[in-house]
Amino acid sequence: MKVNQIIEQIEKLKKVELHLHLDGSISTELASKLSGLSVDEVKKKMIAKDKCENLSEYLTKFDFPIGLMQTKENLTLIAKDLVDKLASQEVIYAEIRFAPMFHTKGCLTYEEIIEAVLEGLKSNSKIKTNLILCMMRGMNKEANLKTIEVAKKYLNKGVCAIDLAGAEDKYPIDNYLELFKIAHQKGIPFTIHAGENGSAEEVKKAIQVGATRIGHGIHSIEDEKVLNLIKTKNILLEICPTSNVQTNAVKDYNNHPIYKLYQLGIPLNINTDNSTVSNISLNEEYLKVSSYFNFTLSDYQKMNLYAINSAFLSKEEKEEIMKKLSN
Repeated sequence: MKVNQIIEQIEKLKKVELHLHLDGSISTELASKLSGLSVDEVKKKMIAKDKCENLSEYLTKFDFPIGLMQTKENLTLIAKDLVDKLASQEVIYAEIRFAPMFHTKGCLTYEEIIEAVLEGLKSNSKIKTNLILCMMRGMNKEANLKTIEVAKKYLNKGVCAIDLAGAEDKYPIDNYLELFKIAHQKGIPFTIHAGENGSAEEVKKAIQVGATRIGHGIHSIEDEKVLNLIKTKNILLEICPTSNVQTNAVKDYNNHPIYKLYQLGIPLNINTDNSTVSNISLNEEYLKVSSYFNFTLSDYQKMNLYAINSAFLSKEEKEEIMKKLSN
């Protein structure tokens, strides 16, 4: 198939994105407008190198955008800008995540922060969205508990789940078992960043504490027992290929396990992680994957069905979106 045909098919394909950080996906044009810096200056501050030394280096690119996200007005504008960008790529459902604790420097409450973001997300009727609130590795227990409490308050009112993000090699899941027990007791579903720069064992622990999806999870490929656990429990891996290469989670695209995982029948979908920090749109992510692996359009459609099956939505909402994916 000719390249132009592949591009056209991917651009028209209705998509689902489940692993997308708000602070890592502010367009450079909007960041320039909000900061008063030139677009070129903003790009230097926000876009990571094609190959970072590790995840920690990649995460330094979040300091600048988070600084812009301290007022209700900016949060709403940033959320609106993102959903417009997603809708233009035929994304019909997205779960967008961020950590409210990082946006209180302007004395906003968690509630004000969440409501400002939700206002922006609801501005585009072409796309359905929900928020995932991130607890953070390395942050104090009180801040993470507060995230759980506010997630419960807004659950099914724009918030659909919580997450644990940050450098897993420094802060293993074992440090946060009590938090997930509390979330489980409150009936809050969760995904966990695991097996990104950490081991397959971290993926296993994430599943054991109750995660129904795994952020990244690529190092599960190293343990057959973990792969069997993922399949048995129908756990979706939220795969972010470009980000994985940048953070040195994998050596390069040729060594990315996405194709092997898919061939093994592991439920997974394709995401950008941070469209600005990784300097890639979702359409470009699909195209890049296509250039390295023998995925077909029907494979991508299957991945999007996997995604909706594992989305933090009601049965009725899932059925509605599945109909749109099939059209």
